[in-house]
Amino acid sequence: MSKIVQNRAAPHDPSNLSDTGTEQAQADFDESHASLWLDAETASPDTVDYSDERNFAHQGLLDRFRVQLPIAVLFAVLVQLIYGQVLLGVPLGESPARNAILTTLIANTISLLNYRQLRLFPGARRFAFLLPAFLPVYGISALLLLWLRLPYSLSLILVGFATCIGLAAVFNVFVRSAKRTPLLMIPSPKVTALLNELPRISHSMCVDPSVITRSKATVVADLHADLSPEWERAIAAAALNGSTIYHVKHLRESLTGRVRIDHLSENSVGTLKPNEFYFFFKSAIERLVSTIALIPALPIIAVAGLAIKLESPGGAIFRQTRVGFRGKQFTIYKLRTMVQASVSSGEREDAITKANDPRITRLGRFLRKTRIDELPQLWNVIRGDLSLIGPRPEAVPLSEWYYQQLDFYAYRHIIRPGITGWAQVNQGHVADPTAVGAKLQYDFYYIKNYSLWLDALIILKTVGVVFSGRGAR
Repeated sequence: MSKIVQNRAAPHDPSNLSDTGTEQAQADFDESHASLWLDAETASPDTVDYSDERNFAHQGLLDRFRVQLPIAVLFAVLVQLIYGQVLLGVPLGESPARNAILTTLIANTISLLNYRQLRLFPGARRFAFLLPAFLPVYGISALLLLWLRLPYSLSLILVGFATCIGLAAVFNVFVRSAKRTPLLMIPSPKVTALLNELPRISHSMCVDPSVITRSKATVVADLHADLSPEWERAIAAAALNGSTIYHVKHLRESLTGRVRIDHLSENSVGTLKPNEFYFFFKSAIERLVSTIALIPALPIIAVAGLAIKLESPGGAIFRQTRVGFRGKQFTIYKLRTMVQASVSSGEREDAITKANDPRITRLGRFLRKTRIDELPQLWNVIRGDLSLIGPRPEAVPLSEWYYQQLDFYAYRHIIRPGITGWAQVNQGHVADPTAVGAKLQYDFYYIKNYSLWLDALIILKTVGVVFSGRGAR
């Protein structure tokens, strides 16, 4: 998505600009802003887990789970049978034992498939996501057993649960502790750019085509580059020999969770229109959840609103026009966390929240850190302005500014914006324009992988962000 630039001046801080700034200052900023995409691409993101390169490949995960899933599920059933027959002396043909074993078999299978889907995304290949993958499935299973009033053995269910999740953890240990085989890199400009961006990748640069035909190591190449016939024949021979060949773009996306778009005509985000069924299903569920959540949230909003009015003059609710789905403007509602400035520095300047912004009140910092200030946005979700999960909507002045400066910026409006999103949990709040390029690439990754599992991962990460206070300003 890079713009071709001749002058790479140092980027300016937008806080130094105002609507009344000099034309020369604006010209200097516009010139330096053209290098934003290249800066964003070469900066190594803090969220990259380099050990993910052992299992970044979708096909690799599928191959492992074809073996791991039946072993874990059937071993859990075997342990249940031994435990029930030998230790408990429960007749396995009776309804409680039969229902418990069948429920556990189904729940473990779904949970492991759920865990596999989560592991396809960067940052979700750790032990921390094992329990969240299992608990919702077991919770639904327990509700079904209670609703249908079926007899069951709780101890057998717990044994099956513990056995399966324990074995999955053991498999994870072997994968994470496996010796890392260096990736064989075929030289090209994009491969060089990737290594500059992610310098800690375990790799070996392959300069002789014959090397990859003799090795079964994973090969990374720019498959869109104009490779010589020798390299093309070597790559084909390596594939026939059992080597795994990956396009450099796939490796970058899988490790960083970001997607570049060079040309929309390439359709590089999968489809230019996300899955309609999931879009409407997600909207219906989010409106229902927001309606239920707003009931207990109202007392919290009321107490916080009263405290806001006592601390500083002005209304408790902050209203701002932002750009949403398909570029339509809407009014967003938040609890006010800043003092009302008597003098404006310009619409765009006012819309930017800087680190340690002096306008933020003492109570406002607490509300932002705990995300309590976002609670009124549940009403926006009910109205259809927002989703719970999606690209964060920008204020109109900022959105118009980015639209003029950033290629394909408007494409992020193809889905509803959200209260939290993939960029928020990976990057946090950004105001410096040199970080907006990376933020937009996170948004494109979300659009490309728009699914229930990615939303579930974002919810899990959001919980961690709320408790840690990371990314708040």
